[in-house]
Amino acid sequence: MKVEIHIDGVKRTVEIEALSAGAFRARLDGQTIAVDAVEISAGNYSILLDGHAFEARVSHEGPNENDLLVHCARKEFRVQVRDPRSWRAGRRSALEATGPQQVVAPMPGKIVRVLVATGETVQAGQGLVVVEAMKMQNEIRAPKSGRVERVLVAEGQAVRTQETLMVIT
Repeated sequence: MKVEIHIDGVKRTVEIEALSAGAFRARLDGQTIAVDAVEISAGNYSILLDGHAFEARVSHEGPNENDLLVHCARKEFRVQVRDPRSWRAGRRSALEATGPQQVVAPMPGKIVRVLVATGETVQAGQGLVVVEAMKMQNEIRAPKSGRVERVLVAEGQAVRTQETLMVIT
C-alpha cells in the first residue's frame, strides 16, 4: 500500500508491505525500514523501527478521520494520511488492513473477555477481546471490517505474545 503523509506540513511518501501480524517493511522516501507495530491499548502503539523502540499516542485531530495528532519521543506531530486508492474509492480508511487478518496478543496475559463470536460481522476498530497484562486491561480491536472466521481463545485462558487470538476475513 502506498500512502502520502504530511507531518507538520512536510510531505513524505510511504510504501507499506505487511510481512506478518504487526511486522511490516516500509519504504520512506525510497529508504527501506523494518517496522514492528502493536496497538497496546486504544490509540497507544509500541513501535520497533529499525531496532529502535518508540511509544506513540495517536488521536484524531479535526473533522477528517485521516487528520491525526501523534505524541512520540516527547514531541507532538500533526499528521495527515492520504491514500491515493481512497481518493478513488472514497469509502475505505487509509489505515484499514486488507485480506484475512490474524488478531494476535500484543503481550503475554490472560483473556478477560471475548467480545465477539465466530461468524459475527465486525467493523474496523471494533473491540474483539480484552487481555489483562500487568494489572491493566487492554482491548484488542479489529484491524479491518469483516467476519470473525475463528475464535481461538476463551475467557480465563493465558496467552503468549504474538499468539493468535482470532482470524478476521
